[in-house]
Amino acid sequence: MLAGANIIYGLGMLEMGMTISHSQLLMDAEMAEMMLYSMDGIVVNDETLSVDVIKEIGPRGDFLSHMNTFENMHIQSKPKLIDRLTRDQWAQAGSLTMEQRASLAAKKLLAEHNPTHLSEEALKRVRAVVNKAERDYGVPESFN
Repeated sequence: MLAGANIIYGLGMLEMGMTISHSQLLMDAEMAEMMLYSMDGIVVNDETLSVDVIKEIGPRGDFLSHMNTFENMHIQSKPKLIDRLTRDQWAQAGSLTMEQRASLAAKKLLAEHNPTHLSEEALKRVRAVVNKAERDYGVPESFN
């Protein structure tokens, strides 16, 4: 992306795209989201540098316990599947790998997702495009 690539391709694909993995899709999407976030750059101004807090606390002060640090600690990234726990915390939380967390998240998403259906008009328009493409490329009607 830093070299100018402007397409993200193959999310969730395995076996050269012959197989799609829901958990791989979620892991890939998280990585892509982090890359896209990084491409926005780093905003540098008095607010993001916490200039007022630096003036308030002064040299050798305790910045870690200041509310500003807590409020801004997740600005860089907000991963859902990557965890940043210590090994002990990770073990206490069940020692799940990223793939296991992604698999659970995919199952939950599939179970709870309630998609909005296309209107009849939209379905007709999509069907017309498909029908035209099939005629143009000589797809036999028995194939449908």
